[in-house]
Amino acid sequence: MSSFTWDYCAKSACARSKCVFIGVKCILRTIVTGLYGFHVKFCTIHSWAARSSLADWSLLGVRLLRRPRPLPPCARALSPPLQQQPFDSLAEKPQFPGASAEFVDHLEFIQPNVISGIPVYRVMDRQGQIINPSEDPQLPKEMVLNFYQKMTLLNTMDRILYESQRQGRISFYMTNYGEEGTHVGSAAALDPEDLVFGQYREAGVLMFRGFPLDLFMAQCYANVDDLGKGRQMPVHYGSKDLNFVTISSPLATQIPQAAGAAYAIKRENTNRVVICYFGEGAASEGDAHAGFNFAATLECPLIFFCRNNGYAISTPTDEQYRGDGIAARGPGYGMLSIRVDGNDVFAVYNATKEARRRAIAENQPFLIEAMTYRIGHHSTSDDSSAYRSVDEVNYWDKQDHPISRLRHYMTARGWWGEEEERAWRKQSRKLVMEAFERAEKRQKPHPDLLFSDVYLEMPPSLEKQKESMWRHLQQYREHYPLDHYEK
Repeated sequence: MSSFTWDYCAKSACARSKCVFIGVKCILRTIVTGLYGFHVKFCTIHSWAARSSLADWSLLGVRLLRRPRPLPPCARALSPPLQQQPFDSLAEKPQFPGASAEFVDHLEFIQPNVISGIPVYRVMDRQGQIINPSEDPQLPKEMVLNFYQKMTLLNTMDRILYESQRQGRISFYMTNYGEEGTHVGSAAALDPEDLVFGQYREAGVLMFRGFPLDLFMAQCYANVDDLGKGRQMPVHYGSKDLNFVTISSPLATQIPQAAGAAYAIKRENTNRVVICYFGEGAASEGDAHAGFNFAATLECPLIFFCRNNGYAISTPTDEQYRGDGIAARGPGYGMLSIRVDGNDVFAVYNATKEARRRAIAENQPFLIEAMTYRIGHHSTSDDSSAYRSVDEVNYWDKQDHPISRLRHYMTARGWWGEEEERAWRKQSRKLVMEAFERAEKRQKPHPDLLFSDVYLEMPPSLEKQKESMWRHLQQYREHYPLDHYEK
């Protein structure tokens, strides 16, 4: 039989307090004995009972009631002893909501490169020979010729506009030398209704979609034919009709924007996809993380297309990141990823086409890392000879250029020869020069367009700025060639 003893000691008490305590003692002994099956021995109480309040007595009762009640002897005799269930710790599975994994019993940090390296998918070698016939997209001759002509036309336009900037005719330019295969191969695999978010080196995508040379020139010259009304710096193209979102200078801003657009397209259920182009340097921006994570968690039909051209302006890849390129980041976000030879237009085409098909069918994003090389300077503001050798550039220009690789492919099939090459080079230069000359003769947009297309009704603050601008132009008219602007 269990017992519990309270000893309350006091030196003095009055008869009244003794009577009160005797009554309470009897009540408590009855309650405790009935509930717990044991007797409570109380000693003589004196001053404690006299000076205790009702709260003290209540607290005493609560403490008693909270104690577990033991089983009576008869019940304890009938109850079988508890037995430990067999437990296999090796079969236990983690139940954490944030990851799927197995328990291990040894300490080991994950190595940054868990495999030897993500392989590079390609269809043809540097000489234009198909490596695996089953991967040959079997494109018709007319389509392959269109690939080649768009790639070489872009190359010709780059050379003329680059020289134009050097002569002071335009303010800025960025070439696409060496990356033409990434543009044309991916653009050909898309549907015209697919939405494109470019960075600033995807002119070939827009050209493949049918953007005319006159509008390329109009944008670079900021004349009255420019769709952007002369407000953007050169090479920041855009076309609503061709579903090509206007390029923005700040790095990587297009990545989260593309995720939002893809989510909207998913909700519309229109069987479209969004493709977002960026470089390996832009992948170091925080916007890239946000865009990747949004697209993956919201299950958006989006193709992230990274042009890994070796340099983020002057920063080489070995200083840009420590992991295995950009494709290695895809699994961390829950995205399917692939690395392709960006100088192989067929490999780019196959990868983009399959990614598009699955992105729409499965509502999930894909990451394509196209390995290529930026042969030209980053822009007309850059001198790449300060951070890379001429021999390095010459290797990619002469030994592994996407244009020469495709030409080898066509030549081997009898689709292209020296005569066709000379004729097309002459024709393409003529086309670019004619558009160039027309753009130079066109006037600049009207100055009032500086204040339009922002508010439905121009606020008083902008009205005052506009009036101030015109007063300044009239006062110093000799310094401003207003005759060159549209009336």
